[in-house]
Amino acid sequence: MAPKTEPKTEPRTEPGTEPGTEPKTQTGFGNQFATEALPGALPVGRNSPQKPPMGLYAELLSGSAFTAPRADNRRTWLYRRRPSTVVGGYAALAQPHWKTGAAAGQTVPPDPLRWHPVSPPPATEPADFVEGVRTVVVNGDADAQTGVSAHLVLCNRSMHRRAMVNADGELLLVPQTGQFTVTTEMGVLQAGPGQILLLPRGVAFSVAVDGPSSAYMAENLGAPFRLPELGPIGSNGLANPRDFHAPVAAFDEGPDAHATWEIVRKFGGDLWRATQDHSPFDVVAWHGNLTPVAYDTRHFNTIGSISFDHPDPSIFTVLTSPSDTPGVANCDFVIFPPRWLVAEDTFRPPWYHRNVMSEFMGLVHGQYDAKPEGFRPGGASLHNVMVPHGPDTEAFERATNAALAPHKLDHTLAFMFESRWRFRPTAWALRDGALDTGYAQCWAGLEDRFKA
Repeated sequence: MAPKTEPKTEPRTEPGTEPGTEPKTQTGFGNQFATEALPGALPVGRNSPQKPPMGLYAELLSGSAFTAPRADNRRTWLYRRRPSTVVGGYAALAQPHWKTGAAAGQTVPPDPLRWHPVSPPPATEPADFVEGVRTVVVNGDADAQTGVSAHLVLCNRSMHRRAMVNADGELLLVPQTGQFTVTTEMGVLQAGPGQILLLPRGVAFSVAVDGPSSAYMAENLGAPFRLPELGPIGSNGLANPRDFHAPVAAFDEGPDAHATWEIVRKFGGDLWRATQDHSPFDVVAWHGNLTPVAYDTRHFNTIGSISFDHPDPSIFTVLTSPSDTPGVANCDFVIFPPRWLVAEDTFRPPWYHRNVMSEFMGLVHGQYDAKPEGFRPGGASLHNVMVPHGPDTEAFERATNAALAPHKLDHTLAFMFESRWRFRPTAWALRDGALDTGYAQCWAGLEDRFKA
């Protein structure tokens, strides 16, 4: 997504964008942004004046406790046409495939698991973003504010006069096919394959797609995602803050502005619905550092070995949700993008491994170097805590006998949601989620090579 500047002299009154265009954005991660769709809509010098400009209402959205340390404090002031309290009563909404917390998972043995790709439903089975979520693995607890769930999003239509608010956690969307245009209270963002979208907990949003579309999605119930510390890497590298894009203020003034909207709220692991007589996207100005962001993984500055040995996968961390134990994440979002391999006298794919962290992996496109055949784009794998895993037989033989010339891993993008908590697959994942029952056979050809 190309960087764009915000022209504050021109009004912006449509939250959507024309087909084939990108919404205007501003750059940075965790910045203190200030943006207005109409000049003069943003109060100056105070957050809650007695009479905000243009008859707007001031509303504070807090993403952290008031007393959180300044570096961790997340909040945004919204100046909107009506406060979000103007909504009808909520009633239960059935969505049996969206699960939350370890209690919603199934007991499984300590085996490696893998799933084949699952396609979006046909047009005869319409499904928008809310209807298209299929939970694959879960851990943690929404009320305890710990853990993460990994979902597939399989949809074929846009959300029409329907918005969602997730009170349980923030959502990290990783598109695999199709283009996702997400309208939020703060403005509009887009992402397609190779890009990601991060939607903070509590922010209203609506998802539009350009046809049958699929994505992976992490639902982070714990501490908000942040950029990882760089340590000895220094002050630059990995995902640089300037490459993240936040929306600029835009409010709905089209035919949907005064229509009936359905508001879907995820709350305590359940979905609830209510209606209101106006668009929830009526924020004319806002300022703060709690905001959705989009990121293009092509801007990730990959770090790797230029001498010997395969480095730890932590060097591929884009975002991290810390836990109460330093260095042990509630969730890490890790990518494996195109990169050069140059290490000498080294087995270059990932080594065989047993880990205190649990690893849910997906493949956006291309091949993953440790599983060149059986792991396909749109598929997924799970290696839970201390479950052995590593290159399959084909990858081992190829890497062991390869000429160690510089080699570019290209046209590939894999990722990992890694958590300190054990993942539990859902009933759907074990029964209807295209489980690869022969996955463990990929290591069957690894023979005893010992020579005394």
